[in-house]
Amino acid sequence: MARGKLRIYLGAAPGVGKTYAMLSEAHRRVERGTDCVVAFVEHHGRPRTEVMLHGLEQVPRKQLEYRDTVFGEMDVDAVLRRAPAVALVDELAHTNVPGSRNAKRWQDVEELLAAGVDVVSTVNIQHLESLGDVVESITGVRQRETVPDEVVRRADQIELVDMSPQALRRRLAHGNIYQPDKVDAALSNYFRPGNLTALRELALLWVADRVDEYLNQYRSEHRVSRIWGSRERIVVGLTGGPEGRTLIRRAARLAEKGAGGEVLAVYIARSDGLTAASPKELAVQRTLVEDLGGTFHHVVGDDIPAALLAFARGVNATQIVLGSSRRKVWQYVFGPGVGATVARDSGPDLDVHIVTHEEVAKGRGLPVARGARLGRARIIWGWAVGLVGPAVLAVLLNTIELGLANDMLLFLAVTVAAALLGGLLPALASAAFGSLLLNYFYTPPLHRLTIADPRNIVAIAIFFGVGMSVASVVDLAARRTHQAARLRAESEILSFLAGNVLRGETSLEALLERVRETFAMESAALLERAGDVEPWTCAGRAGFGRPLERPEDADVDMPVGDHMALALTGRVLPAEDRRVLAAFAAQAAVVLDRRRLREEADQARTLAEGNRIRTALLAAVSHDLRTPLAGIKAAVSSLRSDDVAWSEEDQAELLKGIEEGADRLDHLVGNLLDMSRLQTGTVTPLIREIDVDEVVPMALGGVPEDSVELDVPETLPMVGVDPGLLERSVANLVENAVKYSPRGRPVLVSASAMADRVEVRVVDRGPGVPDEAKDRIFEPFQRYGDAPRGAGVGLGLAVARGFAEAMGGTLNAEDTPGGGLTMVLSLRAAGSGPEPLEAVADLAESPTGEDVAEPERQTL
Repeated sequence: MARGKLRIYLGAAPGVGKTYAMLSEAHRRVERGTDCVVAFVEHHGRPRTEVMLHGLEQVPRKQLEYRDTVFGEMDVDAVLRRAPAVALVDELAHTNVPGSRNAKRWQDVEELLAAGVDVVSTVNIQHLESLGDVVESITGVRQRETVPDEVVRRADQIELVDMSPQALRRRLAHGNIYQPDKVDAALSNYFRPGNLTALRELALLWVADRVDEYLNQYRSEHRVSRIWGSRERIVVGLTGGPEGRTLIRRAARLAEKGAGGEVLAVYIARSDGLTAASPKELAVQRTLVEDLGGTFHHVVGDDIPAALLAFARGVNATQIVLGSSRRKVWQYVFGPGVGATVARDSGPDLDVHIVTHEEVAKGRGLPVARGARLGRARIIWGWAVGLVGPAVLAVLLNTIELGLANDMLLFLAVTVAAALLGGLLPALASAAFGSLLLNYFYTPPLHRLTIADPRNIVAIAIFFGVGMSVASVVDLAARRTHQAARLRAESEILSFLAGNVLRGETSLEALLERVRETFAMESAALLERAGDVEPWTCAGRAGFGRPLERPEDADVDMPVGDHMALALTGRVLPAEDRRVLAAFAAQAAVVLDRRRLREEADQARTLAEGNRIRTALLAAVSHDLRTPLAGIKAAVSSLRSDDVAWSEEDQAELLKGIEEGADRLDHLVGNLLDMSRLQTGTVTPLIREIDVDEVVPMALGGVPEDSVELDVPETLPMVGVDPGLLERSVANLVENAVKYSPRGRPVLVSASAMADRVEVRVVDRGPGVPDEAKDRIFEPFQRYGDAPRGAGVGLGLAVARGFAEAMGGTLNAEDTPGGGLTMVLSLRAAGSGPEPLEAVADLAESPTGEDVAEPERQTL
């Protein structure tokens, strides 16, 4: 069965009209005769969104009970049985209620796609997993509900639903997004103009990057080499000299002038005329590029101008930034230089900027190794000198009488010139041709190819031998120079590869991308298999082109051991390049092994932590569970005894002991279970808005009367919490405070509002805790000071902090002025940001007729 297609409506913030656009698309498809159903769309009581649901078939939801509350979730099985052509699934990043088929809604969508059902969904930019830290820095709220970027990137179509911050705030003020009692809080917190503008920029840039990926893929598949100036992409050519920093900063300023500008710095290690570059300076320039938001690339090219232009056209660059030449005036006799050549060959679609700097015309730090390999032009000149030179010299010598010895020296000079220019073959041709001319014109008998004097035969033989010797030496020197230059280029690549290891760059995908760039290939993939008969699997891949299923399908494959291979597509690689490729392949295998070792280390660390918890748990259970059990058993045995007649007061006392022991066991087991849930990450808070004064009093039921003073104003804003978790947290804090407070000094429980937070403070007048121990008391199985064994197993504060953080709050310890300890529980006020489980920012939206008739959209 063919996989279904995924279409996503992406928005910058709640209220831009994603759900409305999705439902409008559904109506258009139904009108065209498409079998379309609503698998899950939440209108949240908004009339305009609810109206859009009319006329669409809705699959009944699956009702799940959790904590005495019934929730409606998408019924995946019902949708699969219905088997529509298209299913609408709102809020892709939604976290399902515990007990659902999958933990996340995007996993439900994956099942529908695998079954061949096309899915139309919605998501906000702040729920992309890679943008969590960025969104938190903008809004101050950590997104708990996220969807992996790869899930969204794999979508067949992404449609951006856009709206200006001003229009969105008007829509919110008119009550078309949230209920009226939440509007003011939303406008002053999450929906501030700065927040909305920043989120809008994130959405636009993310979509732009996605468009750029499509464009590069299209250009690669259709072999488009001509530059399409869809966005400013600036390539900086680096030589490893000190002027590189100036060029990078200038390119960054150019990129800032255009929307979506991108800087790509490239250093070309040449095998023909390789110039020495300082690895330290290159490392500094690499860091500078990355700090300015650009990328650094290291490629190999025999012809620097051609390699630079090929790289620029390959990345669809629009501008090239080069520095003015550092060569001295006399060095221009060897050619116009890289800058002039690039400017001449760049064509009309690629602008070249030549930037002046302090190092202009000061010369290079080390001389350029010229003549690394005889180029085509030099060989042509060698043949011209070797064949035409002797003939021209013979014509000149026919007019001047210099003697046989001088004639031979002049012909030898021409042979040496041919050897220096063209190498061995032109020099041999020149020596042979010169020998014939010497024999014919200057050796008696003249004008005949015979020699009368034997001494002249020796002279001509020596002439031919010297010519061959000089030609051989020059050719050998050229070959050795070329070999040395190539080895030098390889050593730079290997040095750079080793530097990546030292810098800790262990991303397999980044390394494969470096391989692809270095050898100018279309794609690079690391394939592996478990055994000789097992199928190959792809451990990592970079670039475009067809996916590889086995090394034999690649243009180049480099084995790494018996069951791993580095496979490249694009062209056949020369044999001399395979040595460097082998180093890359070995490094890729090391990176893969390191990544797996790190994963195993993380698993081992998790298991070790679990073992530590279990060990501490067994140690705690050995005493703290046995003590109340022993007390209960003793009391029950006493009551069941027929040897003693207990009075009513004695029976009441024994029953009271049984009840206290049972309560203590219940509290202990509850904390152990809560700690186990926190350790395994299965605590999923169900957030709803509630007043603090409704929850806190209920948390005081387990402490003696008159041991707590309560100061919680009724005017406090509502908080977005899980009432059950909040009650347990406060109960543990109060119990701990009462335990350490002296008699006659009640614990104070107060609450106050600060900005967008509500703080609950539990204040005691006990001995307090030193600063160095304030964080340690929140660790499991920790009891401060000489607390008796009967004081518990040290889980109360750990559970309280775990529950607080699960709800998006914080719990910290402070000193009480005058002595004692104050626990500060900070909670998020309602309307100040997304909820951990069902964020306010994920509520469905409906547009107003006043702001926009239909949302602006950009389609990929």
